[in-house]
Amino acid sequence: MMKLYKILFFNTMILGSLMAISSCSFFIAWIGLEINLLSFIPILKNMKNKYPSEASLKYFITQAMGSSLFLFSIIIYYMKEIPPLKSGIPELILISLALLLKMGAAPLHFWLPEVSSGLNWSSNFILLTWQKIAPIIILSYQINLYSMFFSIIIITSSMISGLQGLNQTCLRKIMAYSSINHISWMIASLLNSSSIFHYYFLIYCFINMNIFLVFKKFNIYFIYQLSNILTFNKKLKFMFMLNFLSLGGLPPFMGFLPKWLVINNLIFNKHYIMTFILIISSLISLYFYMRITFSSLTINSQENMIIQFNKITYLHFFTNLISILGLISCTMMDSLI
Repeated sequence: MMKLYKILFFNTMILGSLMAISSCSFFIAWIGLEINLLSFIPILKNMKNKYPSEASLKYFITQAMGSSLFLFSIIIYYMKEIPPLKSGIPELILISLALLLKMGAAPLHFWLPEVSSGLNWSSNFILLTWQKIAPIIILSYQINLYSMFFSIIIITSSMISGLQGLNQTCLRKIMAYSSINHISWMIASLLNSSSIFHYYFLIYCFINMNIFLVFKKFNIYFIYQLSNILTFNKKLKFMFMLNFLSLGGLPPFMGFLPKWLVINNLIFNKHYIMTFILIISSLISLYFYMRITFSSLTINSQENMIIQFNKITYLHFFTNLISILGLISCTMMDSLI
Protein backbone atom coordinates (compact mmCIF):
# COMPACT_ATOMS: atom_id res chain seq x y z
CA MET A 1 0.00 0.00 0.00
CA MET A 2 1.29 3.44 -0.95
CA LYS A 3 2.35 5.57 2.01
CA LEU A 4 0.46 8.80 2.69
CA TYR A 5 3.42 11.07 2.02
CA LYS A 6 3.95 9.39 -1.35
CA ILE A 7 0.32 10.08 -2.27
CA LEU A 8 0.92 13.77 -1.47
CA PHE A 9 4.09 13.92 -3.57
CA PHE A 10 2.41 11.98 -6.38
CA ASN A 11 -0.29 14.66 -6.61
CA THR A 12 2.22 17.51 -6.60
CA MET A 13 4.25 15.68 -9.26
CA ILE A 14 1.19 15.63 -11.52
CA LEU A 15 0.49 19.27 -10.67
CA GLY A 16 4.05 20.26 -11.63
CA SER A 17 3.78 18.54 -15.01
CA LEU A 18 0.42 20.16 -15.73
CA MET A 19 1.82 23.57 -14.77
CA ALA A 20 4.78 23.08 -17.12
CA ILE A 21 2.77 22.03 -20.18
CA SER A 22 0.02 24.62 -19.72
CA SER A 23 2.23 27.66 -19.14
CA CYS A 24 2.79 30.41 -21.70
CA SER A 25 6.18 31.34 -20.27
CA PHE A 26 9.45 29.45 -20.20
CA PHE A 27 10.01 30.60 -16.61
CA ILE A 28 6.68 29.20 -15.37
CA ALA A 29 7.44 25.99 -17.30
CA TRP A 30 10.77 25.80 -15.43
CA ILE A 31 8.97 26.19 -12.09
CA GLY A 32 6.56 23.40 -13.06
CA LEU A 33 9.46 21.11 -13.99
CA GLU A 34 11.14 21.83 -10.64
CA ILE A 35 7.95 21.03 -8.71
CA ASN A 36 7.71 17.80 -10.67
CA LEU A 37 11.35 16.91 -9.92
CA LEU A 38 11.21 17.67 -6.19
CA SER A 39 7.99 15.66 -5.89
CA PHE A 40 9.31 12.64 -7.80
CA ILE A 41 12.49 12.22 -5.71
CA PRO A 42 10.66 11.17 -2.48
CA ILE A 43 8.60 8.69 -4.52
CA LEU A 44 11.82 7.02 -5.69
CA LYS A 45 13.47 6.72 -2.28
CA ASN A 46 13.27 3.50 -0.32
CA MET A 47 14.89 3.45 3.12
CA LYS A 48 15.05 -0.37 3.15
CA ASN A 49 17.05 -0.61 -0.07
CA LYS A 50 20.14 1.37 -1.03
CA TYR A 51 19.69 1.01 -4.81
CA PRO A 52 16.57 3.22 -5.17
CA SER A 53 18.26 5.87 -2.99
CA GLU A 54 21.36 5.75 -5.19
CA ALA A 55 19.20 5.94 -8.33
CA SER A 56 17.25 8.89 -6.93
CA LEU A 57 20.52 10.75 -6.24
CA LYS A 58 21.73 10.12 -9.81
CA TYR A 59 18.36 11.24 -11.14
CA PHE A 60 18.42 14.42 -9.04
CA ILE A 61 21.96 15.38 -10.11
CA THR A 62 21.17 14.86 -13.80
CA GLN A 63 17.86 16.69 -13.63
CA ALA A 64 19.52 19.55 -11.72
CA MET A 65 22.03 19.85 -14.57
CA GLY A 66 19.18 19.98 -17.09
CA SER A 67 17.24 22.51 -15.01
CA SER A 68 20.31 24.73 -14.62
CA LEU A 69 20.93 24.69 -18.37
CA PHE A 70 17.23 25.35 -18.99
CA LEU A 71 17.18 28.36 -16.63
CA PHE A 72 20.47 29.71 -18.02
CA SER A 73 19.09 29.47 -21.57
CA ILE A 74 15.87 31.23 -20.55
CA ILE A 75 17.80 34.13 -19.01
CA ILE A 76 19.87 34.55 -22.17
CA TYR A 77 16.78 34.21 -24.34
CA TYR A 78 15.05 37.12 -22.57
CA MET A 79 18.13 39.29 -23.15
CA LYS A 80 17.42 39.49 -26.87
CA GLU A 81 17.82 43.25 -26.93
CA ILE A 82 21.58 42.62 -26.90
CA PRO A 83 22.55 42.58 -30.62
CA PRO A 84 24.67 39.34 -30.65
CA LEU A 85 21.76 37.44 -29.10
CA LYS A 86 18.97 39.04 -31.12
CA SER A 87 18.23 35.97 -33.24
CA GLY A 88 17.51 33.78 -30.22
CA ILE A 89 18.37 30.59 -32.11
CA PRO A 90 21.38 29.52 -29.96
CA GLU A 91 19.30 29.98 -26.81
CA LEU A 92 16.42 27.92 -28.18
CA ILE A 93 18.84 25.13 -29.07
CA LEU A 94 20.22 25.23 -25.50
CA ILE A 95 16.65 25.05 -24.18
CA SER A 96 16.03 22.03 -26.41
CA LEU A 97 19.24 20.34 -25.21
CA ALA A 98 18.17 20.88 -21.59
CA LEU A 99 14.78 19.29 -22.29
CA LEU A 100 16.38 16.40 -24.19
CA LEU A 101 18.66 15.79 -21.21
CA LYS A 102 15.70 15.78 -18.82
CA MET A 103 13.76 13.25 -20.90
CA GLY A 104 16.80 11.04 -21.61
CA ALA A 105 17.03 11.28 -25.40
CA ALA A 106 20.33 10.29 -27.06
CA PRO A 107 23.08 11.41 -27.03
CA LEU A 108 22.13 12.79 -23.59
CA HIS A 109 20.77 9.45 -22.40
CA PHE A 110 23.77 8.35 -20.31
CA TRP A 111 21.84 8.57 -17.02
CA LEU A 112 18.58 6.83 -17.95
CA PRO A 113 19.64 3.12 -18.03
CA GLU A 114 21.64 3.51 -14.82
CA VAL A 115 18.81 5.22 -12.95
CA SER A 116 16.25 2.77 -14.32
CA SER A 117 18.30 -0.26 -13.22
CA GLY A 118 18.13 0.88 -9.58
CA LEU A 119 14.36 1.44 -9.37
CA ASN A 120 11.43 -0.88 -8.83
CA TRP A 121 8.88 -1.39 -11.60
CA SER A 122 6.34 1.12 -10.28
CA SER A 123 8.91 3.91 -10.22
CA ASN A 124 10.24 2.79 -13.59
CA PHE A 125 6.81 3.07 -15.15
CA ILE A 126 6.47 6.67 -13.96
CA LEU A 127 10.02 7.48 -15.05
CA LEU A 128 9.58 6.07 -18.56
CA THR A 129 6.09 7.45 -19.18
CA TRP A 130 4.76 10.36 -17.12
CA GLN A 131 8.13 12.03 -16.57
CA LYS A 132 8.58 12.46 -20.33
CA ILE A 133 5.30 14.29 -20.91
CA ALA A 134 6.28 17.80 -19.79
CA PRO A 135 9.71 17.98 -21.52
CA ILE A 136 8.50 16.59 -24.83
CA ILE A 137 5.41 18.83 -24.96
CA ILE A 138 7.51 21.94 -24.20
CA LEU A 139 9.88 20.74 -26.90
CA SER A 140 7.01 20.45 -29.38
CA TYR A 141 6.37 24.21 -29.20
CA GLN A 142 9.65 24.91 -31.00
CA ILE A 143 10.28 21.74 -32.96
CA ASN A 144 9.37 23.29 -36.32
CA LEU A 145 11.83 26.17 -35.90
CA TYR A 146 14.87 24.03 -36.70
CA SER A 147 13.83 20.60 -37.86
CA MET A 148 17.37 19.66 -38.96
CA PHE A 149 18.58 19.69 -35.34
CA PHE A 150 15.73 17.42 -34.26
CA SER A 151 16.30 15.14 -37.24
CA ILE A 152 19.81 14.49 -35.90
CA ILE A 153 18.41 13.80 -32.42
CA ILE A 154 15.82 11.38 -33.86
CA ILE A 155 18.41 9.43 -35.85
CA THR A 156 20.88 9.35 -32.94
CA SER A 157 18.28 8.18 -30.40
CA SER A 158 16.92 5.47 -32.66
CA MET A 159 20.31 3.96 -33.58
CA ILE A 160 22.04 4.22 -30.20
CA SER A 161 19.10 2.72 -28.29
CA GLY A 162 18.83 -0.20 -30.69
CA LEU A 163 22.53 -1.04 -30.64
CA GLN A 164 23.12 -0.59 -26.91
CA GLY A 165 20.08 -2.66 -26.00
CA LEU A 166 21.35 -5.75 -27.82
CA ASN A 167 23.77 -7.03 -25.17
CA GLN A 168 21.63 -6.32 -22.10
CA THR A 169 20.30 -8.99 -19.74
CA CYS A 170 18.80 -6.59 -17.17
CA LEU A 171 15.15 -6.05 -18.07
CA ARG A 172 15.07 -2.58 -16.52
CA LYS A 173 17.91 -1.43 -18.78
CA ILE A 174 16.23 -3.06 -21.78
CA MET A 175 13.04 -1.15 -21.07
CA ALA A 176 15.07 2.06 -20.65
CA TYR A 177 16.71 1.62 -24.07
CA SER A 178 13.29 0.75 -25.47
CA SER A 179 12.02 4.05 -24.08
CA ILE A 180 14.86 5.95 -25.78
CA ASN A 181 13.94 4.28 -29.06
CA HIS A 182 10.30 5.24 -28.65
CA ILE A 183 11.33 8.82 -27.83
CA SER A 184 12.82 9.06 -31.32
CA TRP A 185 9.50 7.94 -32.81
CA MET A 186 7.57 10.41 -30.65
CA ILE A 187 9.77 13.33 -31.66
CA ALA A 188 9.42 12.25 -35.30
CA SER A 189 5.64 12.23 -34.90
CA LEU A 190 5.80 15.84 -33.64
CA LEU A 191 7.51 17.09 -36.80
CA ASN A 192 4.19 17.34 -38.64
CA SER A 193 1.31 16.18 -36.44
CA SER A 194 0.81 16.53 -32.68
CA SER A 195 -2.28 14.29 -32.77
CA ILE A 196 -0.16 11.32 -33.88
CA PHE A 197 2.15 11.96 -30.92
CA HIS A 198 -0.77 11.84 -28.48
CA TYR A 199 -1.97 8.62 -30.04
CA TYR A 200 1.53 7.10 -30.00
CA PHE A 201 2.19 8.06 -26.37
CA LEU A 202 -1.09 6.63 -25.08
CA ILE A 203 -0.54 3.29 -26.81
CA TYR A 204 3.09 3.18 -25.61
CA CYS A 205 1.94 3.74 -22.00
CA PHE A 206 -0.79 1.13 -22.35
CA ILE A 207 1.54 -1.60 -23.65
CA ASN A 208 4.20 -0.74 -21.06
CA MET A 209 1.61 -1.01 -18.32
CA ASN A 210 0.76 -4.58 -19.36
CA ILE A 211 4.43 -5.61 -19.39
CA PHE A 212 5.35 -3.85 -16.14
CA LEU A 213 2.40 -5.41 -14.31
CA VAL A 214 3.82 -8.88 -15.00
CA PHE A 215 7.34 -7.81 -13.99
CA LYS A 216 6.07 -6.22 -10.78
CA LYS A 217 3.74 -9.04 -9.80
CA PHE A 218 6.42 -11.72 -10.03
CA ASN A 219 9.38 -9.53 -9.00
CA ILE A 220 11.36 -10.14 -12.20
CA TYR A 221 14.41 -8.03 -13.11
CA PHE A 222 16.56 -10.25 -15.35
CA ILE A 223 15.92 -12.34 -18.47
CA TYR A 224 16.78 -15.66 -16.82
CA GLN A 225 14.03 -15.12 -14.24
CA LEU A 226 11.34 -15.10 -16.93
CA SER A 227 11.45 -18.88 -17.15
CA ASN A 228 9.97 -19.04 -13.64
CA ILE A 229 6.77 -17.51 -15.00
CA LEU A 230 6.47 -18.70 -18.54
CA THR A 231 7.25 -22.37 -17.86
CA PHE A 232 4.11 -23.00 -15.81
CA ASN A 233 1.41 -20.81 -17.32
CA LYS A 234 0.65 -20.97 -21.02
CA LYS A 235 -1.89 -18.14 -21.03
CA LEU A 236 0.48 -15.74 -19.35
CA LYS A 237 3.27 -16.89 -21.66
CA PHE A 238 1.13 -16.13 -24.70
CA MET A 239 0.04 -12.69 -23.46
CA PHE A 240 3.54 -11.73 -22.36
CA MET A 241 5.08 -12.63 -25.72
CA LEU A 242 2.48 -10.76 -27.71
CA ASN A 243 2.82 -7.64 -25.58
CA PHE A 244 6.55 -7.50 -26.30
CA LEU A 245 5.91 -8.02 -30.01
CA SER A 246 3.31 -5.26 -29.87
CA LEU A 247 5.84 -2.96 -28.16
CA GLY A 248 8.23 -3.67 -31.01
CA GLY A 249 5.61 -2.60 -33.56
CA LEU A 250 5.00 -5.97 -35.17
CA PRO A 251 1.67 -6.27 -37.03
CA PRO A 252 -1.13 -7.11 -36.38
CA PHE A 253 -0.78 -5.86 -32.79
CA MET A 254 -1.73 -2.47 -31.40
CA GLY A 255 1.85 -1.18 -31.29
CA PHE A 256 2.10 -1.38 -35.07
CA LEU A 257 -0.49 1.27 -35.91
CA PRO A 258 1.15 4.35 -34.31
CA LYS A 259 4.45 3.48 -36.00
CA TRP A 260 2.65 3.06 -39.29
CA LEU A 261 1.03 6.49 -38.86
CA VAL A 262 4.44 8.06 -38.16
CA ILE A 263 5.99 6.34 -41.19
CA ASN A 264 3.11 7.39 -43.40
CA ASN A 265 3.40 10.98 -42.21
CA LEU A 266 7.19 11.10 -42.67
CA ILE A 267 7.01 9.68 -46.20
CA PHE A 268 4.25 12.15 -47.11
CA ASN A 269 6.58 14.98 -46.03
CA LYS A 270 9.56 13.42 -47.89
CA HIS A 271 11.68 12.46 -44.86
CA TYR A 272 12.89 9.31 -46.59
CA ILE A 273 16.28 8.87 -44.90
CA MET A 274 14.84 9.40 -41.43
CA THR A 275 12.06 6.90 -42.15
CA PHE A 276 14.55 4.28 -43.31
CA ILE A 277 16.74 4.70 -40.20
CA LEU A 278 13.72 4.54 -37.87
CA ILE A 279 12.56 1.30 -39.50
CA ILE A 280 16.03 -0.27 -39.22
CA SER A 281 16.33 0.75 -35.56
CA SER A 282 12.85 -0.62 -34.89
CA LEU A 283 13.92 -3.97 -36.37
CA ILE A 284 16.97 -4.01 -34.10
CA SER A 285 14.76 -3.29 -31.08
CA LEU A 286 12.36 -6.00 -32.20
CA TYR A 287 15.30 -8.42 -32.19
CA PHE A 288 16.02 -7.96 -28.48
CA TYR A 289 12.29 -8.08 -27.69
CA MET A 290 12.14 -11.45 -29.46
CA ARG A 291 15.31 -12.52 -27.65
CA ILE A 292 13.48 -11.99 -24.36
CA THR A 293 10.48 -14.06 -25.44
CA PHE A 294 12.53 -16.88 -27.00
CA SER A 295 14.85 -17.02 -24.00
CA SER A 296 11.80 -17.43 -21.80
CA LEU A 297 10.65 -20.36 -23.92
CA THR A 298 13.96 -22.21 -24.06
CA ILE A 299 15.26 -21.75 -20.50
CA ASN A 300 13.80 -24.19 -17.97
CA SER A 301 13.58 -23.58 -14.26
CA GLN A 302 12.72 -25.83 -11.31
CA GLU A 303 11.22 -23.01 -9.25
CA ASN A 304 7.50 -23.51 -8.81
CA MET A 305 5.26 -20.44 -8.90
CA ILE A 306 1.94 -22.09 -9.81
CA ILE A 307 0.13 -20.67 -6.80
CA GLN A 308 0.76 -17.09 -7.91
CA PHE A 309 -0.42 -17.69 -11.44
CA ASN A 310 -4.00 -18.27 -10.31
CA LYS A 311 -4.21 -14.64 -9.16
CA ILE A 312 -4.20 -12.95 -12.58
CA THR A 313 -6.92 -10.34 -12.45
CA TYR A 314 -9.67 -9.82 -15.00
CA LEU A 315 -8.43 -6.27 -15.54
CA HIS A 316 -4.98 -7.53 -16.55
CA PHE A 317 -6.54 -10.08 -18.87
CA PHE A 318 -8.76 -7.40 -20.43
CA THR A 319 -5.89 -4.96 -21.03
CA ASN A 320 -3.80 -7.72 -22.59
CA LEU A 321 -6.69 -8.66 -24.86
CA ILE A 322 -6.94 -5.06 -26.05
CA SER A 323 -3.20 -5.01 -26.73
CA ILE A 324 -3.38 -8.24 -28.73
CA LEU A 325 -6.44 -7.25 -30.75
CA GLY A 326 -5.58 -3.57 -30.74
CA LEU A 327 -4.97 -3.16 -34.46
CA ILE A 328 -8.61 -3.94 -35.20
CA SER A 329 -9.91 -1.37 -32.71
CA CYS A 330 -7.24 1.18 -33.63
CA THR A 331 -8.05 0.88 -37.33
CA MET A 332 -11.62 1.85 -36.50
CA MET A 333 -10.27 4.96 -34.74
CA ASP A 334 -7.85 5.82 -37.54
CA SER A 335 -10.37 8.07 -39.25
CA LEU A 336 -10.36 10.34 -36.17
CA ILE A 337 -6.70 11.28 -36.67
